[in-house]
Amino acid sequence: MPFFIDRRRNPKDKSLGNRQRFLRRARASIKEVVNKKLKDRSIGDLDSGETISIPSKDIDEPRLRHSRTGGRRSGVFKGNKEYLTGDRLPKPQGGEGGGGKQGSDSGEGEDAFRFALTREEFLDLFFEDLELPDLVKTSLKDVTVTKPHRAGLSSVGTPTNLNVQRTMRNSFSRRLALKRPRKEEIAELQREIMELERRESLEPEQRQRLKALHEELEELLKRQRSVPYIDPHDLRFNYFEQKPQPITQAVMFCLMDVSGSMGEREKDLAKRFFMLLHLFLDRCYERTEVIFIRHTHEAKEVDEETFFYSRESGGTVISTALLEMQKIMADRYPTSQWNIYAAQASDGENYAGDSEKCIKLLSEALMPYCQYYAYVEILDERESALFQDEARGTELWRSYLKVRDAWPNFAMKRISRPGDIFPVFRELFASTREVK
Repeated sequence: MPFFIDRRRNPKDKSLGNRQRFLRRARASIKEVVNKKLKDRSIGDLDSGETISIPSKDIDEPRLRHSRTGGRRSGVFKGNKEYLTGDRLPKPQGGEGGGGKQGSDSGEGEDAFRFALTREEFLDLFFEDLELPDLVKTSLKDVTVTKPHRAGLSSVGTPTNLNVQRTMRNSFSRRLALKRPRKEEIAELQREIMELERRESLEPEQRQRLKALHEELEELLKRQRSVPYIDPHDLRFNYFEQKPQPITQAVMFCLMDVSGSMGEREKDLAKRFFMLLHLFLDRCYERTEVIFIRHTHEAKEVDEETFFYSRESGGTVISTALLEMQKIMADRYPTSQWNIYAAQASDGENYAGDSEKCIKLLSEALMPYCQYYAYVEILDERESALFQDEARGTELWRSYLKVRDAWPNFAMKRISRPGDIFPVFRELFASTREVK
């Protein structure tokens, strides 16, 4: 019989196996609480977990019990000195009682179940239903690579693909059909033989019985040797077929405004959004490249360190970032082989007349080749109250509204507080995102 040993390290004072089973069972309730917690959580908290509480009723095991409002029961419990079998007792009124604000002289309630999620568990739940929209380009569906997929079982294969469960099931069925002697059966015969052989003198009937037991034991051992515990015919291996799969290599362009109109607060919110986007891509996609572009009155491609931490200021000409993106796409990322994505963050301030140029660049050079383009505008908290109507906003915002109306793969949102980042990010990259 095979033995499986789980050598994964347990978290401190925790059972990893039990914890994983609990997270699977209560996943829906935990996911709901995590989504509510996101509104008050900052990007700086991504390196830590989260302590959450879920109702105790969501983790209760199913159980059967007698109804207190119906049915018939009779019995006398230990320690009873007052009642006899057959006595009739009044049923309690008002149900079972329980927790709540109102007092009760009977029943008992339960507090909410409180526990801590690790950083990995929290991020798994947060990114669970997010994805890059329309990941496989129409023009790439004919260009495929092959990947192995499970396709049933085979009687031949490598030891690493051995299906232990199916092999043991076949072994048991064969041994049962061929009536292979059980260990308990042989042990019982050996025990009876030893008891008879220990006696000093045996009667004729006992000698005859001992002889018959030896013959029976020899026959069982012979049959046990002829019917092995595992036969080569029992072996089953997992079988894999190479199936074609569309290429899903993608590139994400991150465009951030770092001009003088972007104060430290606005730059901080933009960086937080891109940090979350970078973490999402790095965690959920293996073959996604990220290109960082910063711009003032001129744009240039930078590395990750410069993008997030370098201090820079200047005028604002947003079209320069779009031109730099177009140039990089033409030089390194042919649209016939790559899925193109872009995310842009700005405060909406732009050089006079440049917004029309942005519309032309997006409509003619970028959007026809982009799978998805997300624009996030960083507002002052006072401006967020003035621009509650979507039709009102900066010149760039109003210009981008025209692009969104013409291209369903263009999305735009506003952020004014750190608490807006998580909800906006989920709206932009939700797997069930509705095109507006």
